[in-house]
Order: sequence, then structure tokens, then C-alpha cells
Amino acid sequence: MKLSARNILDGTITAVEVGQVTTHVKLDIGGATITASITNEAAADLGLKVGEKACAVIKSSDVIIGIA
Repeated sequence: MKLSARNILDGTITAVEVGQVTTHVKLDIGGATITASITNEAAADLGLKVGEKACAVIKSSDVIIGIA
């Protein structure tokens, strides 16, 4: 797979939580967790399973950081 996105984080799926419309996929990327919200159809097409290797692809023109 080749992508133009520069931010690709490899990890392991730790949870697949199916909702009414979207599925939340949690990915452990070495001690930190990234959660992606994808359509249920996309999750079914990918056949996501806990323990599988996967990657988070981040493509954004803006990253906002805040502190409290």
C-alpha cells in the first residue's frame, strides 16, 4: 500500500466497538492509544479483529494542541 500521507503509525488493534452507525477502533501504537471512528460498513469490509496489526493514517492540514 502506498499513500501520500506522511503520518502513518503502526500498531495493534486493542478494541473494536460497534455502534449503531460507526465503529470505534482502538489501536495501541507502543503504549499510546489512538481511537478512530469509522463506518460500520468500512469496519466489516476490513474484517477488523483485536490483536491484528494495523496502522493509523493521519492526513490533516491542521493539528490543534491545547493545555488546560
